[in-house]
Amino acid sequence: MLLAEDDRAIRHALERALALEGYEVTAVADGVEALAQAHKTPPDVLLLDVMMPGIDGLQVCRVLRAEGDRTPILMLTALVETADRIAGLDAGADDYVVKPFDVEEVFARLRALLRRTSPVPAGTSAGAGENGGREPQLSDRQIEAAGIRMDLQARRAWRGKRELELTRTEFELLELLVRNAGIVLDHSTIYDRIWGYDFGPGSKNLAVYVGYLRRKLDEPGAPQLIHTVRGVGYVLRED
Repeated sequence: MLLAEDDRAIRHALERALALEGYEVTAVADGVEALAQAHKTPPDVLLLDVMMPGIDGLQVCRVLRAEGDRTPILMLTALVETADRIAGLDAGADDYVVKPFDVEEVFARLRALLRRTSPVPAGTSAGAGENGGREPQLSDRQIEAAGIRMDLQARRAWRGKRELELTRTEFELLELLVRNAGIVLDHSTIYDRIWGYDFGPGSKNLAVYVGYLRRKLDEPGAPQLIHTVRGVGYVLRED
C-alpha cells in the first residue's frame, strides 16, 4: 500500500495502524513522492490525502488514470461538500473518507476496494427475484439489461454503442444494478455489496455515486435508467 499524507502526525498514526492491521505500507509526504513511488513500485492500493503541497491528491489521481493505472484509490479529505466529492470522482478516485475519520472506517473501505480487485465469479448474481420477464443475460464474461452491456473480465461497459468511462466503484455499482434490473435494491443492500459496510442513514456516499453514474449514463431524449424509490433505494429499468 502507498500512503500519501502531508500531516506528519496523521501520516505516522495511519502508518502504524495500517501496519498493525497487516498492511505493508510505504508512506510519503506529498504528491511528487507519491507519483515517484507509484511508478517505482506499483502498490495494490493508494491512500491519498486531497490537500497536499505542490501536487495534491487529485492531481496524483489524474496523472495515474491518464497513464492507464487502475489501482484502487481511497482519498482522505477534509472537504465535505458534494461538489468536492464529485471532483475526487472526476479525478478517478474510487472512494473517499472525510476527516476527521475513524480508522476502522478506513480499514472497512480499504477491504472493500481490495475485494473488488479480484475477478467476479462467472455467473454469480448479486440478487434474485422476479424481473418482469427481463432477466439480464449472463455469460462467463458479459451481462446485459436495459440497454446496458458489461464485459466483466475486461471491465468495460456500454449504453447502446457508446462506451462508458467508469471508475472501479461506478463499474461495481452499475454491475449490481444490471444484475438486478427491475428489482428495487435498498440502501443497506447496496452499501453491503459495494462497500462491505453500511455507513448509516446520514451518509451521502451512495447518493453521490448514483448521481455521478447517472451523469455518465443519461443521454438527451433517452429514458433515464436509474430510478430513485424514495425512502427505499434504487432500481435500474427502462420506462
